[in-house]
Order: sequence, then C-alpha cells, then structure tokens
Amino acid sequence: MHILSKGKSLTDVPDTPHVPPPGLALCARNMTAEIHAWLRLTLFTPLLAGLLGACASYGVIDNTSIGKIPSSGGYTLKSWAESDRSDDIAFLVTFSGGGTRAAAMAYGVLDELRKTEVSINGKPTRLLDEVDHISSVSGGSFTAAYYGLHGDGLFETFEDDFLRFDLDGHLARGLFNPIHWFQSTGRTERAIKYYEEILFHGATFADIMNADRPMIVINTSDLAYGIRFSFIQEYFDFLCSDLLSYPVANAVAASSAVPVVFNPVVLENYGTCGNYSPAWPDDAEKLAKENEAFAVLYQQLNTYSDKSQRKYIHFVDGGITDNMGLRALSDVVTITGGASAFLARLQRKTPRYIVLISVNASKGPLKEMDQSTKQPSMFSAMSAASNTEIQRYNTATVELAQSEINRWSRMVSSPERPVTPYFIQVSFDEVEQSQLRQFLNGIPTSFNLSDEQVDKLISSAHMLLRENPQFKQFLSDLADPSAP
Repeated sequence: MHILSKGKSLTDVPDTPHVPPPGLALCARNMTAEIHAWLRLTLFTPLLAGLLGACASYGVIDNTSIGKIPSSGGYTLKSWAESDRSDDIAFLVTFSGGGTRAAAMAYGVLDELRKTEVSINGKPTRLLDEVDHISSVSGGSFTAAYYGLHGDGLFETFEDDFLRFDLDGHLARGLFNPIHWFQSTGRTERAIKYYEEILFHGATFADIMNADRPMIVINTSDLAYGIRFSFIQEYFDFLCSDLLSYPVANAVAASSAVPVVFNPVVLENYGTCGNYSPAWPDDAEKLAKENEAFAVLYQQLNTYSDKSQRKYIHFVDGGITDNMGLRALSDVVTITGGASAFLARLQRKTPRYIVLISVNASKGPLKEMDQSTKQPSMFSAMSAASNTEIQRYNTATVELAQSEINRWSRMVSSPERPVTPYFIQVSFDEVEQSQLRQFLNGIPTSFNLSDEQVDKLISSAHMLLRENPQFKQFLSDLADPSAP
C-alpha cells in the first residue's frame, strides 16, 4: 500500500497509476450475506485478497513528530500517578475483541462496577472509580475509548451512539458506493470518518487524559512484525511521535482493522529524535538476558530504531496478536522492568490487592454442526475455524495471565504487607443456563446486533461479574477489616 500524508495530493506520489487497476470493479460486486460474514471472519485468504486487494488505496499519516522525547508529561503511565484512587487496590480490566458483542459485554461490566459500592478507608466508593487501567482490543476498544472520553456519560449515550447503531450498514454502503472506487483513501479511512461522526468528534489522546478515570490502553498489531503495540507515549517514543495529538478514532480503527476487510492504519516512524533512549529500564540489557519475555519485547520494539527500513508502520486488528488485551497488559508491565518497577513508575506504594478482570466475548464451539450429516456452509466452516484458533490462543493467554498475576503478587509482597491476587473471568463459558449460553454463543461477530442481543449481552455481563466467585471473595475481603 502506498502512503499519502495529509496535505498531499495523489499526484505528489511518484509512479502512481492514474487509471483504475484491473479488477477494481470487483470491489463493487454485490455479495451475499454469507460472503459479508465471511469477509468479517477471514484474515488472509487468497480469494479475498484477489477481490479486495485490487482496490488501490493510500494510508493517511495522522501522527506528528517530536524533536525529542519529553522527560515528563504526555500520555504516559506516570501521568496517572496522582489520583483519588486507593493505594490498597491495583485494579486492572481488559476488554476482548468480538465486534459489538465485545463492546456490549464491556459496557455491562463497567455498569456493574458503577453500581457496586464498597467502603474504602471508611468512605463509600463506587468500585468503578477504583479501576486504574483498561487494556482493550478490537470491539472492546470502542467501549474503552468512549468511557475514557466521557466517563459516566458512557451510560447515557453509548447504547444509542454505538451498541444499537447499524455500523455494518454504514460501512457496507461506503464499500459499495461507486463514488469511492477511484478515491485514493481506503475502507479504513472511511470507517474512521464514521467513527468520528458518531462517537469521537475529533477527540485526541489529550482529551482522554483524566486522572479521575482509568488509563485507557488501546492495543493494535504491527502487521509486518507481529508486534503488540499499545497507544501509550512509552510506545510512541519509539516512533519519535506525539500521542497527545493523535486522534482517538484512528487508534480505535487500528485496534479493530481486520486485515483484508480493512486497510491497515499507517503511522510514520520519524527519525527526528536524534540519539534518544526509549523508556527502557536502566538494566535493560541485563533483563533481556535473564527474562525471555523481556528479551522478546526488547528485540521487537528496537526494530523501530531502523528508521530507513521501517519508515511506515502498518497497524491492524489487535486481536491478531492478543484477542483478550491480557498479553498487551503483561507487555506494558514487562517493558517497565516488572511489577515492582511498574508500581514505582506509577509512584504507588504496594497494594493489598491486585485485581484483574478479564472480559472475554469470544464464542464457544458451534455444537449444532455435530447434530447433522449436512455439510456446513462456507460461513459456518470459516466461523468454526476462526473460533477454534481464537479459543486455543485464548486458553494459553488465560493461563499466562493467571500465572502473571500470581507472580506479580509474590514479587511485590512483603511479610508486613502481603498482596492478594484476584483473577476474575467474565466469559460465556461461565454462563450456567444452557439456553442463555447457546443464545450468547450464537451472536455474530458484527457491528449490527438486535436490541434483544444487546440486552442479553449487557444483562449477562452484569450477572457474570456479580456472581463470579473470585469477585465475591474480593468484595468480602475488602469489607473485612481483619483481613491481612
């Protein structure tokens, strides 16, 4: 894909053809509902590449350069050091991918936290106000970003603005509109335009900075190198770029840009910082030798220092490298040098509790396939294959997260101040009623759900969090003044 910076016309790009490439008309072919669904679920398929790859488009550069890495300020972990949240709780939440299904689940969990009142240091407090960080990918990023911008306004307008809005219809009309066939920008730029119109209205990360709310960490995937990349200044430093001026809509688009269906979101990797040192710990090389996870991150992120070979970075759906937002959260802790260094960067004392809520909207197996000898449709086959791969990776991710939160707790604990971990999973697997579980698993990965589907997702998220044994245990321990 060619790159087109803002302010440049198509004629500024050398060797750009001025006639439509062969097969461009295929972009306008009417497709059945099944093909539409297949487009949403398939990542790299030669047929789809043939259908959509012929549509030439140009990535628009929206990130700005910085002359030097700022020593303070910006959208960094340190920016959330001062807040009214209790030092007793390190509270982390992750939102998975899954289209509107994931966004509605995330919304329901935030609403349940809002309605859960606890007493901290004798003061009544909504549990939502204790959340420190939200890590999100794909569909979950819409809810996370909207909450980061609007706070409690999420519960007033998000359902109408997004959860009950036919975004699929709007995007599809743009895809098959002949006016767009010969434009230099791609499907992702048109999606960003819609996101701006209905949700974000020109907001940048400067607008999302609010110490009274959680730090929102939107995650994406570097298509060329498979790197999990987080929209925080610590990562933008590697690109010599300023995150505060970057549009939130672009970050959400990058987090949810399924390859082939959408073009990558492109950022320029500037070389304007000179010989700077990224935000690595002082003993980074030693850590790289001793810690395999840190070594991998160290090697991957240092590829951005090759400004000539990695001039433009192409970002796509964060779910490709981490469909739950958990591995990205672990990376953010790892890049600082571990749990103790992470707390030090936040300028926080050791908490009594580390709470991690994982909201997972991925679906279970398509069991109805086993009830007949009838061959599954193309959509069913692709959906099953996609779900299987996601489930396998998610299982490994959950195991890693459980291990990590226990390890973090051990690292920061002391005899005087022991730390208790709570790993709370909110997923369809935890639904006991078989009929409801079957209904939820049947909700498609799309951006156009019925009111009934949205209602069931929100109410199920409330119920799943409220009835979770680990969540109940945390509330009980928090209420017990004699707890260690």
